[in-house]
Amino acid sequence: MQIIQGTTAFEIEGKSAVAIGKFDGIHEGHRLLLSHILKERENGRRSVVFTFDPPASVFFGKSGEGQLTTRREKRQIFAELGIDVLVEFPLTAETAAISPEKFIEEILCGQLHAAYVAAGTDLSFGYRGQGNQELLQKMADTFGYEVDIVDKIRKDGREISSSYVREEIEQGHMEMAAELLGSAYEVSGVVEEGKRLGRRLGMPTLNLYPEKDKLLPPRGVYYSMVFWDGREYPGITNIGHKPTVNNTSLISVETYLYDFKEDMYGKEIRTALLHFKRPEQRFGSVEELKAQMEKDIAAGRIYHKLPVQYI
Repeated sequence: MQIIQGTTAFEIEGKSAVAIGKFDGIHEGHRLLLSHILKERENGRRSVVFTFDPPASVFFGKSGEGQLTTRREKRQIFAELGIDVLVEFPLTAETAAISPEKFIEEILCGQLHAAYVAAGTDLSFGYRGQGNQELLQKMADTFGYEVDIVDKIRKDGREISSSYVREEIEQGHMEMAAELLGSAYEVSGVVEEGKRLGRRLGMPTLNLYPEKDKLLPPRGVYYSMVFWDGREYPGITNIGHKPTVNNTSLISVETYLYDFKEDMYGKEIRTALLHFKRPEQRFGSVEELKAQMEKDIAAGRIYHKLPVQYI
């Protein structure tokens, strides 16, 4: 996948099929939209995702919400879906002032060479978000592109949206979040060296510190799956401050993998959070913590359908 970032001076080669949006979470509604531009390959059009960097909500200071997907995670998902080109268009005071009409003429058609545009019903673009699906359709004949307006997908009577996904994650409803996203919610990062307490207790863990803007579910213990080097490893993950042994305010994502012996320091992993088991607790001693960890691991083995006797 080609990534265009940090510049407004670019031009896509050949005709393209374009989807415009923030794509936070890349949920099932987003995936439906993206499937439309991917299908246009049959017509010789390159699939192009156009998004702003930073997102408009961040640039205008309208959102203190954590991100469902970080920039790195978005890039990985788009690549896995088969997107040809990702444009991370710089959002500045100058580019934010571009009129919707100018955006269509100069960027959508002049630089992206859009022959096809897939748009959601809530699409907005251009100065103060004044551009919408109606304007996009109105100008289609003038500039020679096709438009498909893609309706929202509904789940349990409610439109799937990034806000809906965010609500479920904030409540620890990981199974519902996975249904809305199309896959389990993930936290990614580089494994860092911790205090090695887990190793001393006979239960070594992988520690990572997520990016500061990443949305995390409630602090506590989760059944999980770690992805690394094309393989997957079941485990159990703690998200929190580790109050029994730490005085830090940093939140870590710490995962124990069953029967895993490899040295993972410095490796980048993805941790999928499958099920919220229990909230974070403070124990009176390290011995009490170890006893609870053993119970959590035994329950996790049952969840992952692994032999319990190998704890």
